[in-house]
Amino acid sequence: MKKLILASSIALVLSQSLFAKQISQEEQQTRFESLSKLTKVIGTVEKYYVDDIKLQEIVDKALKGLMQELDAHSSYLDTKSSKEMNIQTKGEFGGLGITVGLRDGALTVISPIDGTPAFKAGVKSSDIILKINDKATLNMTLDDAVSIMRGKPKTDITLTVVRKGETKPLKIKITRDIIKIQSVFSKKIEKEELLYIRISSFDSKVTEKLQEAIKNNKDTKGIILDLRNNPGGLLSQAIGVVDAFVDNGVIVSQKGRSVEDEEKYDASSFNTISKLPMVVLVNGGSASASEIVSGALQDHKRAIIIGEKTFGKGSVQAVLPINKDRTENIKLTIAKYYLPSGRTIQAKGVTPDVIAYTGKVTEEKDSEFKIKEADLKKHLEGELEKVDGEKVKKETKKDDDKIITKEQINDDNQLNTSIGILKSLIIFNK
Repeated sequence: MKKLILASSIALVLSQSLFAKQISQEEQQTRFESLSKLTKVIGTVEKYYVDDIKLQEIVDKALKGLMQELDAHSSYLDTKSSKEMNIQTKGEFGGLGITVGLRDGALTVISPIDGTPAFKAGVKSSDIILKINDKATLNMTLDDAVSIMRGKPKTDITLTVVRKGETKPLKIKITRDIIKIQSVFSKKIEKEELLYIRISSFDSKVTEKLQEAIKNNKDTKGIILDLRNNPGGLLSQAIGVVDAFVDNGVIVSQKGRSVEDEEKYDASSFNTISKLPMVVLVNGGSASASEIVSGALQDHKRAIIIGEKTFGKGSVQAVLPINKDRTENIKLTIAKYYLPSGRTIQAKGVTPDVIAYTGKVTEEKDSEFKIKEADLKKHLEGELEKVDGEKVKKETKKDDDKIITKEQINDDNQLNTSIGILKSLIIFNK
């Protein structure tokens, strides 16, 4: 009986191994057929296409098409594109100062960067770029679009954009310039013990500058962290920013194709520098690293998130060489980011705790008299000028780059809302 059972077991193992071998052979046959199909198509194009097109060009086009079909952020970087990528990573280049992405197949502005030509020209987050100069962007890859927009400083470019609320496309002329980004700056709120910290992008010194801003303002009772129109940057810096406010738990996890690829990044009490009440400002131009920071602080209930839903860019790209000298590469999506609660950012974004829209603060009804009074004063100054033959000297209030004034707050409804909520948090935490 034991011999019979042993024989049956051996037969079962042999049949399973043969079946596994058979599946492996079938998979190999399928792979071989697929590669043969690709080779045949390339050969047919090379032989019969109407124009004389070289094999290398056919292969390059095939690679571009393949990467474009995977997702909006994967791409094939030929020699020219690889050089441009290297220029961009140096942090100073001729361009417009906007970050773009593909949303529902349309080339969309994630955000204009503070103080750049695009920002000054009036480009806004969520603008859909219909044309770059006279070239339509339909079916254009991200890398091609960026390549066209980047160029020599002091040269002009025209973007035709579709904007929500506008009845027809807008043409925006922009003069390229060297893009230099001030990634972090801080200000105090006028007549309030509140610290405003603006992070415009996550470069290599963001955590260090954030820590300096907090340590240099010890009389602060609350913090406003402004991540609006911040397109992202380095993951390490996003982790560093969260770690400055959270003393334990997961900040973000990165999950790839297999379980072994998962990476978790945890907060440490050693790096925590502030436990003050705080609010975070976000909008549709907040993407990637900005969404990691705002989402993690929200999940840890460490901050109230205020503004509008974020962009939804939560995938991880790696640049992988495909030749020995690294002159050609592929940019490939290898993982997705997940927040502490387990939710993903990709295509979903972060929904604020408090929705607040852009625009000015609604003024009181008596402002009508104030406007008339201001108009009358301006008129009388003009009349005096006619009589005296010289301009009336005006007392000008110097702008303080360290203070956000009441007038500036009234021009920013989201900031005004955040101040009110933060003051309530401070009272609640007493």
